[in-house]
Amino acid sequence: MADAIVQEVLRHRLDTIADEMEATLLRAAYSPIVKEGLDASAAIFDREGRNIAQAAAIPIHLGCLVPAVSEIVRVYPVPQMREGDIYILNDPYHGGTHLPDIVLVMPVFIGSEVVALTTTMCHHQEIGGMVPGSLPPNATEIFQEGLIIPPLKLYDRGEQVPPVFALLRANVRIPDVVLGDLRAQISACHVGARGLREVFGEFGPDTVQDVITTLIERSEQLTRERLRAIPDGTYRFTDYLDDDGVDFGKPIPIRASVTILDASVHIDFTGTAPQLRGPFNCVYSSTLSAVYYVIRAVTGSDIPNNHGCYVPISLHMPEGSLVNPRMPAPVNSRTASVRRLTDVLLGCFAQAVPERLSAASCGQLLVMNFGGTDPETGRAFITSELGAGGMGGRPGKDGIDCIETDTTNCMNIPAEALEMESPIRVLRSRIWQDSGGAGRWRGGCGLEKVFELT
Repeated sequence: MADAIVQEVLRHRLDTIADEMEATLLRAAYSPIVKEGLDASAAIFDREGRNIAQAAAIPIHLGCLVPAVSEIVRVYPVPQMREGDIYILNDPYHGGTHLPDIVLVMPVFIGSEVVALTTTMCHHQEIGGMVPGSLPPNATEIFQEGLIIPPLKLYDRGEQVPPVFALLRANVRIPDVVLGDLRAQISACHVGARGLREVFGEFGPDTVQDVITTLIERSEQLTRERLRAIPDGTYRFTDYLDDDGVDFGKPIPIRASVTILDASVHIDFTGTAPQLRGPFNCVYSSTLSAVYYVIRAVTGSDIPNNHGCYVPISLHMPEGSLVNPRMPAPVNSRTASVRRLTDVLLGCFAQAVPERLSAASCGQLLVMNFGGTDPETGRAFITSELGAGGMGGRPGKDGIDCIETDTTNCMNIPAEALEMESPIRVLRSRIWQDSGGAGRWRGGCGLEKVFELT
């Protein structure tokens, strides 16, 4: 077994490779939602499909990558993978989350053996469907939301699979931007593969594999220790969505019970609303991302971030409910539901460890898409605004104004970026005064932003 120094060196080397993948993806991207909003993520998995390192990026993505990689490996078993293969999917009912989030997976070889998988997920500015930006708030089935991509080969032994690229180009309104972001994802996967080959070459495959196993075991042990420090018991919380975007004025309950017992946690969503007509449903992977985020937030960021953190978790997600819908329920607006799921779960844990958690935040990530034809160029344009509310008050501190929190963690889109790439002018952007509410430690304030379409 490698000594403690080698373990820590390799742990941080793997994390650094994931961060370098993330930086490559963001710098090479075409769309404002990625290069400015940072709505993309990168991670590394071992050949068994276990998460071993991930960038400091979007938690809602990183939890979703686990079932996405599992589905790719199920359809394309690792022994059948070849050098230069890259796989793609976005199907929410087969490992994806919502259609704009496209996942790429690339095997990393040492000799003839797959030693790891580099993965990226990117929110694409467009994936077709009934409205520009592919987030129709009035969708009632997934087929209205855009192009569904089951697990497919995007590259076969280093060569593009032309029909897949042709299909993408033919189904989106801004193909150059979509394929540009896709190439950024591909570049990030290659950057990760290069870094991993250097690490395996320097330390040797046996040492690296032993350290990965040790790090996963350590993360499980530390997570169980933190859970053991929480009083055993069952904690319940309920919150609501205003409605599902189709049946207006009908509040949607989200209920959870969190049971802590014997250094493990069981989460049960019984009592949550049945699946919705509107697009606020969360497929399994989306719900999983909220659960994983909350467990990491409660147990502490000093634990190595890998598969071991999730071993002590068991789940019950009623089939046919908001948190585990059946095909073809629409899912494009699932971000709002994931944010509310996070609030519900944190509401459970706050009963057990109130001194460690903030109050609920704004509970929403506003994704507002603008699309049409630019009158100056005659070309289609699509761009996004990511509006941020305030963070909840914290023990001993006010909440932070105008910031993305918990599972989303995006950045705002600067006025200059919007105005440079689309016929939009930002007339005003300012803090919404006193919107955080009163209190000894008030919540963070929200944002007021005014746009003019020119």
